[in-house]
Amino acid sequence: MRLIALLSILIVSGYQLVLAQTPRPTTSVFSVTGYVRDARTKQPIQGANIVVLDVSKGYVTAKDGFFVVNLPVGRYVLKFTHVGYRPTLDTVQVQGTVFREVYMPDDAKDLDEVVVTSETPDRNVRKVELGVSQLTIRSIRRIPPLLGEVDVIRSLLLLPGVTTVGEGAPGFNVRGGSVDQNLVLLDDAPVFNTSHLMGFFSAFNPDVVRDVTLNRGGVAASYGGRASSVLDVKVREPDAQKWSINGGIGVVSSRLGVEGPIIKNKLSLLLGARASFNDFLFKLAPPNLRNTRANFYDLTGKLKYQLNEQHTLTLTGYQSQDVFKLPSDSLSGQEINASSTQFNYQTLNGTLHWNYFISKRANLSTALILSRYKADLSAPDSANAFNLRSGVRQRQLKSDFSYSLNKAHQLQVGISVIDYRVQPNTRTVGPFSNVLPVTLADEQAYELAGYVQDEWTINPALSILAGLRYSELLNRGPATVQTYAENGPVQDETVTGTRTYTAGTIYHTTGGLEPRLALRWSVGEGKSVKLGYSRLRQYINQITNTTAALPTSRWHLSDVYTKPQIADQYSLGYFRNSTDNAYELSGEVYYKHIANAIDYRDGAEIQLAPAVETQIVQGDGRAYGVEGLARKNKGRWTGFASYTYARTFLTMNSPYASERVNNGNPYPANYDKPHTLNILATYRPTAWFSLSLNFTYSTGRPTTQPYARALINGIYVPIYVDRNQQRIPDYHRLDFSMLFEQNPLKKKRNQSSWVFSIYNVYAHKNAYSVFYRLSNAANENAYKLSIFGTVFPSLTYNFKF
Repeated sequence: MRLIALLSILIVSGYQLVLAQTPRPTTSVFSVTGYVRDARTKQPIQGANIVVLDVSKGYVTAKDGFFVVNLPVGRYVLKFTHVGYRPTLDTVQVQGTVFREVYMPDDAKDLDEVVVTSETPDRNVRKVELGVSQLTIRSIRRIPPLLGEVDVIRSLLLLPGVTTVGEGAPGFNVRGGSVDQNLVLLDDAPVFNTSHLMGFFSAFNPDVVRDVTLNRGGVAASYGGRASSVLDVKVREPDAQKWSINGGIGVVSSRLGVEGPIIKNKLSLLLGARASFNDFLFKLAPPNLRNTRANFYDLTGKLKYQLNEQHTLTLTGYQSQDVFKLPSDSLSGQEINASSTQFNYQTLNGTLHWNYFISKRANLSTALILSRYKADLSAPDSANAFNLRSGVRQRQLKSDFSYSLNKAHQLQVGISVIDYRVQPNTRTVGPFSNVLPVTLADEQAYELAGYVQDEWTINPALSILAGLRYSELLNRGPATVQTYAENGPVQDETVTGTRTYTAGTIYHTTGGLEPRLALRWSVGEGKSVKLGYSRLRQYINQITNTTAALPTSRWHLSDVYTKPQIADQYSLGYFRNSTDNAYELSGEVYYKHIANAIDYRDGAEIQLAPAVETQIVQGDGRAYGVEGLARKNKGRWTGFASYTYARTFLTMNSPYASERVNNGNPYPANYDKPHTLNILATYRPTAWFSLSLNFTYSTGRPTTQPYARALINGIYVPIYVDRNQQRIPDYHRLDFSMLFEQNPLKKKRNQSSWVFSIYNVYAHKNAYSVFYRLSNAANENAYKLSIFGTVFPSLTYNFKF
């Protein structure tokens, strides 16, 4: 609390200092400032390289494409370069402060293309952070899509250290972390469910996404709240010059968007909609699937108001809803014999952002954020009708102040206040239902955080990024907390009483420091070695006893009995570029220890447990791995190959048998996959046609198979002993796609493109799971469930006018 108060004072005092003492240039040195924008869309270009010719000075544009170049009096030529754009020269006469707006044309004829990352050509070597990857929507579109649907989340699975528990499973796993250990942000608003159709497709409309940045190793001090990674998805800025309409028609979904200026160069709007209403396709399916429903929609909007060069206001909104109905209750998780179950889940996010460009050295960014996620599971049968509701609401206020002290120090401080409200589960029933209603009390808490960070360039060869974050969780009432017998396990049989807290009462606090450190050492031209360490604390968790978390999986805040997960990660990396950044080679090793890792007890019933601490256990997690990446950026053939060796083990040991898993011995986590190989190749012989091939291989995930069987009342029942000691078969798949675009040399007002793709070219029946059926005759049969066990071709038409 004291640190947060101190940081608040630093922000205010620093802001006043900048206003009162704006640095004055010397009589002989002046600033050349301005913005770099896309010549066609007028969108800002972040990360563009600026070189002052004949002076050998280099600069990089910041957010919103802004740049500052300090030069003595004289005449200079500035060269602007960025991947995907034609180099642009600008001659300036410096006799005082100069303001420029530079427009870079899209290099439509240039066949050299970065497939995975949009960062500046050598930024992977020069930047301080480790394990940070950035993808633009242009590079994502080059990846062969599933059923014609460009997928932001699926594209992450090609990066080193990123996996999933199975095809079509929701979420993703990063460096030995569970799905809920990833903080996913859409313009600063957290997204608690990142998928549509139970995990088959991403929740993000590709038409409105500008770029995607995954922080899996070096997490900046400004981020917190999750133990594995931060995925930052940015919505692109609306066009402030002219109106346009774009969209696409595909097999799974169709898209429509509009953007343009309400007041030219002042107030602009971006709207994007995507919808899938394909229930009619299931009527052509086998009889056991004809009553299935699977559809979704999402809406994304951004309103930008440019008051002047100093003040910018943006309002981003996002809403989505999914309906998924099964012809049986196989996924309900309820011990209710219902003929069908229906999942209905929705997300509503909003971010109001104010950016105040105080001076060329200082910037203040403040955001008011609202995020709400609701999940609903229902069965319509009159005798067994029920409705199960759960959800998370998060409200947040954050402010970040950055100040460029000099060329050697880039300072940043900030504060954040989060208000959580978690609805674990509430089950209501129909008037004639035999099912009992259940209501679980809401969980409420505040999360307070403050941080300070400095990027210190000691010399051209050595840079350090050091940060310190403090976070604290304050649980508040109303709440009823059970007490348990001392020197015994936490379970229903050892409850001794309850404590009741009134509304607003702070009854429990937990928190601590989170240091962050990264070091870059240049060991030669185009070569660098990097070291990194980070500590992350997680206070909100998704509790599940299924391999892939369902949309209705329970969310739970840390409290008296559930300690926050704390991850300490150490990283070492080597990065090298050659042949004018045409080739990249990198390798990273990491080790991560997770204190208070969460798993479920044997036989746990989580969804409607009044006290969830009686159904889970906490222990130690250990993850380590080696990641390698080789990339070719230029030429007709571009692409990359990535390989990851990674292991993740959990140890749930306790003096009490009921709180042990696997007899207290280490066991692989559900998402442990030792070997992963991804290869992506793109052939672009002309400016209007490209062909892409993608191959992926990974070790099969762990599974628990029956150890023996017992005959009980004439029925054979399987017996499970050790957890996750067997594996499903290895996974491999080949995808193919062709992109036909308009010839950019033929200037047309209307633009269109066709995408033809084949998913799973050789129709390999990859196993999602392996399960067993026992009959009364004691025959034991194993079955393999495949999600996409055949070839899936698709054709998508995209347009813009």
